[in-house]
Amino acid sequence: MQTLYIHPDNPQERLINQAVRLLRDDALIILPTDLGYIFGAMTSSRQALDKLKKIRQLDDKHHFTLLCRDLSQVAGFATVNNEQFRHLKAHTPAPITFILSASKDTPKKLAHPKKKTIGVRISNTPIIHALLDTLAEPLLISSLILPDVGVLHEPYRIQETLDNVVDGFIDVGTLIDGMTSVIDLTGDNPICLRAGVMDTSDWAEPT
Repeated sequence: MQTLYIHPDNPQERLINQAVRLLRDDALIILPTDLGYIFGAMTSSRQALDKLKKIRQLDDKHHFTLLCRDLSQVAGFATVNNEQFRHLKAHTPAPITFILSASKDTPKKLAHPKKKTIGVRISNTPIIHALLDTLAEPLLISSLILPDVGVLHEPYRIQETLDNVVDGFIDVGTLIDGMTSVIDLTGDNPICLRAGVMDTSDWAEPT
């Protein structure tokens, strides 16, 4: 595992470029966000996706999420109508994952096989912004949750557990735990599928 110590508020360009090179070389890396660490990879990397599925023991029914720089990147992978755009604009950036219908340009390996949907998230983390600005495309992400281990948020545990498993780690120290709220925008009305750290009282719960 290649570890990069990047300043969380003022990311060093040289180190951001190193992380980008790793990603473009099909690496699976661990990234810091506003709600702890996550797995991240290029959407085009079958190698990184297979590694992620193996580590997390995910099946083909898992709902993957794209981490986007802004709403224009969301539009490249999901179909968004005016009402959905209004919700996205009002509630991003934030620790919320929105479920949308995948566009025809979304790789089939990323969209849910039956629902044809994709999760999207826009983060306000400076390191994530710097990575996505340099890449000029979204990242495939997944929670840093391991079977029989749980959530990892302390760097020393990440190093001990995944040192010989993942390719890179952006270490910014211990981060808080938390879950994103998950909002389904594919129906007539938004539905809160998971109440995370955000106030989701504006959205209905599943019936």
